[in-house]
Amino acid sequence: MEDDSSIHSLLKEALELHGFRTLSAYSGTEGKLLFEQQQVDLVLLDLMLPGMDGEQFLRDIRLRSSIPVIVISAKTDQHSKLELLTNGADDYITKPFDVKELIARIHIQLRHVTYAPVSNRKEMHYKNIRINVDTREVFVNDRPVHLTGREYAILQLFLDHPHKVFSRANIYESVWQEPFGDGDKTINMHISNLRNKINIDDRNYIKTVWGIGFKFE
Repeated sequence: MEDDSSIHSLLKEALELHGFRTLSAYSGTEGKLLFEQQQVDLVLLDLMLPGMDGEQFLRDIRLRSSIPVIVISAKTDQHSKLELLTNGADDYITKPFDVKELIARIHIQLRHVTYAPVSNRKEMHYKNIRINVDTREVFVNDRPVHLTGREYAILQLFLDHPHKVFSRANIYESVWQEPFGDGDKTINMHISNLRNKINIDDRNYIKTVWGIGFKFE
């Protein structure tokens, strides 16, 4: 969603050139309507939108879906980036941006969407947590919990290997599918957000193993 017609046209042309099917919205309200009516795999979201702004759209979409959202914004300060990532964005790219980099980030997010073990399971269960694998819905004590795409992938990784201790590098390379590098803060932030969302029944599902990483129990 982008209200600048020149950037909008550039994005649409570049995405379709790389084989993506696109849906266009010039306002948050229009984007919300499209999202409710169409099957969407990923959202490119500008923040400065007429009607419903990007921040409100992000909050609204996270009440109903964990699909990847990449924010495209002219805001470059670290606080804005961290706030958006905390509130549910999966990635953030600043204007002006390189189209090739954006396409690469989209591919990473879509690989992340399809990240799942080969399985015939329709649901995954662990204590009071239930995941519908087909719809990517998460429930704790039968109450819906709305996760970002990466929070969902981390949870699924833990559920596939309960009691296994994962280092931060293990988690990052499994979910982000990139070399770990310096991703400690990123992993810590996502683990903290995931804990806050699934510990609604006063259980501490994600244990910190000091000096090593995390495990699910």
